[in-house]
Amino acid sequence: MKTKLTLFRRNGIYYSQDSTTGKQKSLGTRDQTTARKLVEATNEAHRTPILNLQLARAYLSASDPAFLLRTWQTVMDQMKTRGRESSRARYASVFGTAAFDPIRNKPLLETATADFLQLMIDAKPSHVFYLKCLHGFALSLGWISIPIVAPNLWPKHHPKARRGVTLEEHERLLTFAKGAEWNLYLQLLWETGAAQTDAAILKAEDIDWQTRTITYFRKKTGTRAQITISKKLETVLSHLPTIGALFPRISQEEAHVRSKRFAYQSLLAGISDLTLHCYRYAWAERANSAGMPERFAQAALGHSSTAIHHAYAKKAIVIAPSLEEYENKMKSSPPSSPSVPA
Repeated sequence: MKTKLTLFRRNGIYYSQDSTTGKQKSLGTRDQTTARKLVEATNEAHRTPILNLQLARAYLSASDPAFLLRTWQTVMDQMKTRGRESSRARYASVFGTAAFDPIRNKPLLETATADFLQLMIDAKPSHVFYLKCLHGFALSLGWISIPIVAPNLWPKHHPKARRGVTLEEHERLLTFAKGAEWNLYLQLLWETGAAQTDAAILKAEDIDWQTRTITYFRKKTGTRAQITISKKLETVLSHLPTIGALFPRISQEEAHVRSKRFAYQSLLAGISDLTLHCYRYAWAERANSAGMPERFAQAALGHSSTAIHHAYAKKAIVIAPSLEEYENKMKSSPPSSPSVPA
């Protein structure tokens, strides 16, 4: 059998060269003995791959008896126990799909790059995303020692462009809303920018009429959100229960049920590319266009990160006033003169 790697030295550094592809790689050493051992080990592995796999199993089972029993299903089961309740439910749903069947029962030790690449050929972008999460989780646990897929081999994720609901679209959607509770629910989303689940589970006890505020903690992140009750929002709240859940029926539904209802409603209204979450984008864009200070908008939406808030409000149209307007404003209200001590 032809030797896979040959050894040579350049500028005092030892390199290996693949006899098949001609690819050269630095061994990162100036010591000839070390360089020879590295090349010989690679050549030996190339000559007897099955023997090396058996040796690896022997070594690894001695240090970690459970290693040989671990499959990717083991990693999935472990991952489904981490994170928030919503994250655990999402992992369980995604990993339960047939998309992950090709690697589900495959031992970690026997998994090759080709196994992952083959799975990614027909996979949805969401499945590729969770496959990458699964791969990273196995690395973090130390259950695989080196990456199976190199970082540059993962497909680049191109998320769909999101936009906010326009006022015209919102009004059109209300005309196709079936039921008073659903109609009021959409109006509350428009006035508060709350996430669909946070809005659905709001209670009358979250409203403080003395300070005219609604305060709640976001289900997804646990961050606090607080918004002042405007006149329009007050009108919406006046039609909702004063005790318990504001939306008794909607609060009992799963998020995907509300999403499907909104998708069907959008179809009837002749509107595409909208989700309930687009109401959140709409509120952020409106706040930005109106010149609301960013810290207030973040507090209202429950955003703890300015980067996230910028992502929501990036499509807002802001018309800057002329410099003349600012200059005239300064002339009409000149700064007060500093007082002179006696």
